[in-house]
Amino acid sequence: MLALSGDFMKVGVSGTLESNDCIITVTKSKELIIEVNSVVYEFFGTQIYNLIEDTLKKLNINNVKVVIDDKGALDFTIKSRLITALERLGVL
Repeated sequence: MLALSGDFMKVGVSGTLESNDCIITVTKSKELIIEVNSVVYEFFGTQIYNLIEDTLKKLNINNVKVVIDDKGALDFTIKSRLITALERLGVL
């Protein structure tokens, strides 16, 4: 962990880079930032972004940076990885 202004910078990570999975990294932020990297971005990039955004809205979370590296994961996998990463970060 890195010291940052007397506080520890936390990171929540969940998932793998295996085929049909994704790895999601979540850090605290002053605003909501979502970065989608996907092997199927051309076809499903907007859907992945919207799924993450909608899940965060339902959880009333708007101060995190989410980076997803997707290898073709289905929606329920992305959502469960996101929730796990948020729990590991300590915002849930």
